[in-house]
Amino acid sequence: MAKLPTSVPLLVDRFGPHTHTIPPGGWTSAEEPDRTVKTHCCFCGQQCGIQLKVKDNKVVGFEPWQDFPFNLGKLCPKGVKRYLQGDHPDRLLTPLERVQGEGFRRIDWNKALDRTAEAIRRIQQEHGHDAFAVLTGASLTNEKAYLMGKFARVALRTANIDYNGRLCMVSAAAASKKILGYDRAANPWSDIRKSKCILVAGANVAECAPITTEYLWSAREAGAKIIVLDPRMTPIARTVDLYIPVRSGGDIGIFNGMLHVMIERGWIDRDFIAKHTTGFEEVERAVRKYTPEYASKIAGVPASMIVRAAEMWGPAESSFLLHSRGIEHHTKGVENCMAAINLVVATGRIGREGSGYAMITGQGNGQGAREQGQKCDQLPGHRDIENPEHREHMANVWGVLESSIPHKGLSALEIFEAAHARKIRGMILLSFNPMVSLPDQRFIREAIERLEFFAVIDFFLSETARFADIVFPGSLMEEDEGTTTSAEGRVVHHRQVVDPPGEARQDWKIICDLATRLGPKDKFAFASPKEIFDELRQASRGGASDYYGITWEKIDEQKGVFWPCPELDHPGTPRLYEGGRFAHPDGKAHFQAVEWRPAAEEPDEEYPITLTSGRVVAHYLSGNQTRRIGALVKQTPQPYCEMHPRLAEKLSVAEGDFVRVESRRGSTTLRALIVKTIRPDHVFVPYHWPLERSVNNCTIRAIDPVSKIPEFKICAVRVAKAAPPSDDHVKLAPEAGGLR
Repeated sequence: MAKLPTSVPLLVDRFGPHTHTIPPGGWTSAEEPDRTVKTHCCFCGQQCGIQLKVKDNKVVGFEPWQDFPFNLGKLCPKGVKRYLQGDHPDRLLTPLERVQGEGFRRIDWNKALDRTAEAIRRIQQEHGHDAFAVLTGASLTNEKAYLMGKFARVALRTANIDYNGRLCMVSAAAASKKILGYDRAANPWSDIRKSKCILVAGANVAECAPITTEYLWSAREAGAKIIVLDPRMTPIARTVDLYIPVRSGGDIGIFNGMLHVMIERGWIDRDFIAKHTTGFEEVERAVRKYTPEYASKIAGVPASMIVRAAEMWGPAESSFLLHSRGIEHHTKGVENCMAAINLVVATGRIGREGSGYAMITGQGNGQGAREQGQKCDQLPGHRDIENPEHREHMANVWGVLESSIPHKGLSALEIFEAAHARKIRGMILLSFNPMVSLPDQRFIREAIERLEFFAVIDFFLSETARFADIVFPGSLMEEDEGTTTSAEGRVVHHRQVVDPPGEARQDWKIICDLATRLGPKDKFAFASPKEIFDELRQASRGGASDYYGITWEKIDEQKGVFWPCPELDHPGTPRLYEGGRFAHPDGKAHFQAVEWRPAAEEPDEEYPITLTSGRVVAHYLSGNQTRRIGALVKQTPQPYCEMHPRLAEKLSVAEGDFVRVESRRGSTTLRALIVKTIRPDHVFVPYHWPLERSVNNCTIRAIDPVSKIPEFKICAVRVAKAAPPSDDHVKLAPEAGGLR
C-alpha cells in the first residue's frame, strides 16, 4: 500500500525541498558559455522566449530573446530564476524504491520498470483495466501529452486517464466550445494593444501572467479603458479605470447585469446577432430580471458599478475580454465563463483586429496539453471520445480496433474518489503533485494510502512522490525536446539544452519502455519526440485543433504557428472567427442563457467568512519547482492569511499574528497579512505550500458538473487569532512546510 516510508523531516532532509541560490560555476565565472540555446520559459502558459547559456552540459545563465514576438525579451521573476532548478542538489538521479521504515533506496532501471509492469498486470487482471489510473501534468510537452493518452488507452486500456489541467482551464474550455465552437483564445495577444475597452475578470494578471501586464498598459497608453472584476484589488486592478470588488461567486450578477443595461440602451449589435448567432432570445429573456439592483445583490457591489461597466463596455469602438481562474474555479465555472462570453458576442466585437476574447492559460502547456488526448473525455485533436467517427479515426492512427479504445473515464478528482472507495487500486503519475494541489487534503491522502501500487515520474521528490512504491527520475523541460502551445494558441518549440543528469531519463523514454513491457511494443517504437509529433500531426488532422500543417521547422521559421493549420502550406490561424464565421457546423455562435446559483458552500453563522485561494508571482503551481529556487523563496517564503483591516479589528488580529483558518474539512495556521486590498468579508491564502500550511486542507471537494473543476475560489471558513503553531512540521524550513 502507498504510504510514507519514514517521517517527513527525514524525507525533507534527504530530498528537500532545499533552496538553491547559485548557478553552476557561481555568479562571477569569467568563462564563456559553450553555446546559447533559444527556447521557452516553462513556468506559465505564456511560454516566453528565453535563451539559456550552457557550459559543460549545465545551464549557467540566460540571455533575453529580444526578437521573440510575444515577450520581446521581457521576463518575470520566475522566468529570470527558472534555470536555477538545473544542477539542483535535490535532483532525482536514479530510480528509487520505497523501503518501509527507512525511506527510499536506489533500484536498477530494469527492476523498477519490471516491478511496475507486473503491478499493472496484477491489478488489471484482478480488478479490471479501469482499476489502474494514469494522471499527468498540463506542463508536459504536446508530444508527452499525446504519448500519455496513447499509453493509457493502447498499452493499459484504461478509461481512467486525466490531468492536472482539470484544476486549471477546463471551465473556460467548455464554455468557449459551447458558444464559439473552439477551445482556444480567439485572438493573438497583439490585438489587446489595439482594443479601446478591456474587461479583465478574475485574473491576477500582474502575478500569474506578468508579461500580459505590458499588453494592458500599452492599450491604456493608446487610450483604452480597463475594467477589472476581482474580490481582491490585485496589482493590475490598482491602475485601471473601473475596479469592481465582486464577491467570490457573484460574477454572473456583473455579466448578466451589464448585458441587461446594454440591451436596454441599444448597445448590442442586433444585425450581427441575427446573421451570425443562435439562442439570443433565451439569453435576452434570462437577463431581463437582472436589473442593476437585482444583479448588485448577487455580485455584492453597488448597482452603479454595474451600470458604469456597461457604459464603458457597451458602446466601445473595440473591446477585449480576458478571464482566468477567478471566475473558472467554481461549481458554476462553465456558466460564469459563458455569461462573460455572451457579453462579447452580443456586441459583435470578435474576430477582428482589436476585438475579441481570450482565457489566460495558467499552466505551462495548459492549452496544448488539453488538446492531445490526455483528458478523460477527449481524443487527440479535441476529438470526442464518444463520437464513433472520432474513435474510428484514432483507431486507424494507432492501428488498433475501435472497440479496444476505452470510453469516457473519470476526471482527476473523481479518480481520487474512486481510489478512496477502492475501485481504483493502482496509479502512475507524471508531473502532478496532488498532495498540495487538490482540495480536501485529508481525503486525498487517505485515497493515496489505499492504493495497492503507486508509481511516480518526476525530477524532484514531490510531497506526493513520498508515498510512491517506485519513483522514476524524469526530465526537466530543458533536458528534452518538444513543443507546447501558448495561451494565444501559438505552438512553440522547446529545444533540448542539456542532457538529463545521472541516470535520469527523458519522460517519453520511460513511458515507451513501460509500454513495451506491457505488450504493444510496435505501437511505442518512437526514436525521438519528433517522431511522436509527426504521429500527433496525423492524429489531429481534421480535428478542431488541427496540427497537421505544423512542423518543427515551420515553428522555428515563423517563431511559432497558431492552430488550426490544416495543410503544410497553411500559415496558421492567429485570429479565429473572422467574418463572423464560428467553429460550429452551422458556422454560428451559440449563445447560452445563464442563471446564477449559489456556491456549494456559502458562508453561514458557523463559518461566516469566504475563503479564496490563488497564486503569488514568485511561485508556480504546487511549488515543487519554485520552492527549491532560493531567490523565489526569499521573495515569498511562506503562505499567509490576507485580510482587511476591518475584519482584523473584528477578530482582534494584528499584522503578523498567527491565525487559524478553519473549514468543515480541516485547518491551517498562518501569519496574518493585513491589507486594504481585499473585501472585508473574504480572506485569501496562496496555495503553493504543503502539510499543515496547505490552504487545501480547508477547500471543498465540490466540482462543476460539466468541467469537473474544483471550487477553489469559495468555501466557508472561520478565522481566529491563534497561538504559535506546534504541529509536527512547524520547525521545517518554510519551503518544506515550516513557519517562521
